[in-house]
Amino acid sequence: MFETLLRRLLSPAPETLPQPDARLALAALLIRLARADGRYQGAEVSRIDAVLRARFGLGPFEAVRLRNEAETLEEEAPDTVRFTRALKEHVPYEDRLGVIEALWDVALADGSRDADEDGLIRLVAPLLGIEDADSGLARQRVEARSR
Repeated sequence: MFETLLRRLLSPAPETLPQPDARLALAALLIRLARADGRYQGAEVSRIDAVLRARFGLGPFEAVRLRNEAETLEEEAPDTVRFTRALKEHVPYEDRLGVIEALWDVALADGSRDADEDGLIRLVAPLLGIEDADSGLARQRVEARSR
């Protein structure tokens, strides 16, 4: 089902992903983060759905459908380094910065910071071409909204 998307992500000649594929790939990255600590819980699932609704203008059922597809893609996707580097080639910088903010949103959904989730964001940010300072500012924006 996802072979075409994965082949496109991992191709040596990157091209911009069509919107549905980009949405699916970014949602899969959010799920990979939520699963990083071994606990994929209701608060994280709800936050992923909310992020998908807000980021892509989806209704509740569309967001759940996208998340369900992304859960399957996340299981089939290659290691995080290759998957994230592929996203960098296919997603504009502004959107990648938004991805980091969305990752922080999901990581902080349960009200606490987890070392595994923090570590994954620290790995992913530079692979997406995002500076540590920009990632830190994204985290601060999410924390400020959560108060």
